[in-house]
Amino acid sequence: MNTQKHGHRQEQDLSLVEHLAELRQRLIISAAGIAAGAVLAYAFIDPIFTLFSQPLMDVLPPDTTLIFTSYPEAFFTYLKLALTVGLFLASPLVLYELWAFIAPGLYPHEKRLALPFVFASTTCFVGGGIFGYFVVFPAAFNFLAHFTGDAFVLLPSVSEYFTLTIRLLLGFGLAFELPVLMVFLALLGIIDAAMLRNNRKYAILIIFIIAAIFTPTPDVLNQVLLAGPLLLLYEVSIFFVWFVKKGRQK
Repeated sequence: MNTQKHGHRQEQDLSLVEHLAELRQRLIISAAGIAAGAVLAYAFIDPIFTLFSQPLMDVLPPDTTLIFTSYPEAFFTYLKLALTVGLFLASPLVLYELWAFIAPGLYPHEKRLALPFVFASTTCFVGGGIFGYFVVFPAAFNFLAHFTGDAFVLLPSVSEYFTLTIRLLLGFGLAFELPVLMVFLALLGIIDAAMLRNNRKYAILIIFIIAAIFTPTPDVLNQVLLAGPLLLLYEVSIFFVWFVKKGRQK
């Protein structure tokens, strides 16, 4: 009896070790994909830099430009920007590796959803970044740029601007993954559509808290620009979670 328990424990430990080894392998593949994307992005870093600085340049006073105050600042800004673009370029690979890691715990017919999962999650992630760039950035930086006067002049730092920009891009990208996250939790049996409907008021509160954290300005307009799409995505998530549960009951 003790021998059987010992053997069963060894089997469980081996399974855990195998899962950790698989996780390590998939993290290495994802990191390699991001690195390859970053190298490609760095080859075109000047036009990328110009593209991402445009929302601020559009609202700056004439003859004002970004500045850097130390020699490494521009280089590390380029590096962070290249890594961010590399992450967006490699997002299909990263998300596929995530799916491949969790797929063994799903039903056989759900394992065939790899392509829709990668497509939907990539679309949400990239779409969130695009939404932030074209919708939120102009309004936010226009708001911030007007805090000038005769007593002080706006001289935006390269490092500070791109740190904020990268944080917002990643924040919007992750925030727009809400439907994918909800479907994933539904597949694990953690949530269902009724739970989401019954807790809608708490979800609205959390969404506005997230909007307040990710938006760079305290004004209500910019917070609503993020909270509005998230509320819509929450309602979309309820439908997809209901659809997943209905599919499992067949």
